[in-house]
Amino acid sequence: MLGETLSPNKEPQRRGPPHAAIRRGMRPTSGPSSPARAVSPGNFLDDDLDPVEVTRSPYAVRAELRRGRGAVSNQSGRYEALAHVEADESFAYDDGWNGADNMPPPIRTTVTIDSSRTILARNTSPDIPFDRSINPYRGCEHGCSYCFARPSHAQLGYSPGLDFETKLVAKPEAALQLRAELAKKNYRPAPIALGTNTDPYQPIEKGLRITREILETLIDCKHPFTIVTKSALVARDIDILAAAAKENLVSVHLSVTTIDRKLSRMMEPRASRPSKRLETIRALSRAGIPVGVMAAPMIPGLTDMELESILEAAATAGAVSAGYLLLRLPLEIKALFTEWLEENVPDRASRVLKLMREAYGGKLYDSEFGLRGVGSGPFAELLGERFRLSAARLGLKGKTHQLDSSKFEAPTAPKKPSPQLDLF
Repeated sequence: MLGETLSPNKEPQRRGPPHAAIRRGMRPTSGPSSPARAVSPGNFLDDDLDPVEVTRSPYAVRAELRRGRGAVSNQSGRYEALAHVEADESFAYDDGWNGADNMPPPIRTTVTIDSSRTILARNTSPDIPFDRSINPYRGCEHGCSYCFARPSHAQLGYSPGLDFETKLVAKPEAALQLRAELAKKNYRPAPIALGTNTDPYQPIEKGLRITREILETLIDCKHPFTIVTKSALVARDIDILAAAAKENLVSVHLSVTTIDRKLSRMMEPRASRPSKRLETIRALSRAGIPVGVMAAPMIPGLTDMELESILEAAATAGAVSAGYLLLRLPLEIKALFTEWLEENVPDRASRVLKLMREAYGGKLYDSEFGLRGVGSGPFAELLGERFRLSAARLGLKGKTHQLDSSKFEAPTAPKKPSPQLDLF
């Protein structure tokens, strides 16, 4: 029977929350089957590996356990002191059950409740067109292999790998918390962005309806908001969105990375298929809702050649605006996405990473304002020019849509439950 063991996490350590959960289905960190030089978050934090030397991670989870997921591995986050791995065959012994319990079960999605006391996140980044946002969920079941939000899961003590798409955190009190913040005397309205980190319409929203409750609160207060999503589920809320559109309070963008159904299935396994997203653009447009497309992320050597096709398909469906972003690979995503490339498109992996380095000054990513998501150099400049020419030809405006903040009506603050009730 195979058990589990702990091994030191060799990555640079920083202070962070403790995490004691054992993650199952992982390969050993040492032994004859381990590659000599493997991908791990620490390898790429400072971009110290040449892409041609990259090999499969020793933390990779067996394919049969992660079917329908995006990440290949579940390496512990950068704050953790220990890596959690499955013991190899050298630990096995005959317990009389003929190996019946050797294989751990497939990884399932779990949802826990977030205990945050506020819901609005603020930012002052000069290259972001909004100063406040709401994320109803932490983690995202869409499982996009390239998602730049993955490293944020390490702050919870989880892995940015498979944990990010399987250990989700929901904020059921979001609408009440939002109402309380909007009711503050010093609150000044400006568009609130939904979908800036994780998708507000990921699969669990269908049952939890947290995003819909947030929209109901916003429309009650006539507060402007924007939405970015990969999910056709946004069409469920056309009634609210259409009412908001009549007051110039909303704009929606569907994110389309590729039109290739097979590639999308591998890369973003639980997001709506590309054709369904285009159908959603059409449905929102027919309802009078300002809708655009985000051709994002554009992955050099893998999806960038589809840029014009994505914009044209979206314009045909009724999109009136568009934007694009170059792939971003902060922190652990460098390793996670490289693993995905090596497993799913090994013939293109080296070229993708080579072009990424060309676009980010010799590194796989540069977090400098104005460069992240845009890049520099010949490839990045050509991509930007291609976008501008195609958007102009198709009559697609820039991503920013001016919404009306003047109609805002402050709500009445929700009453706090009396502590006297705790006595009964």
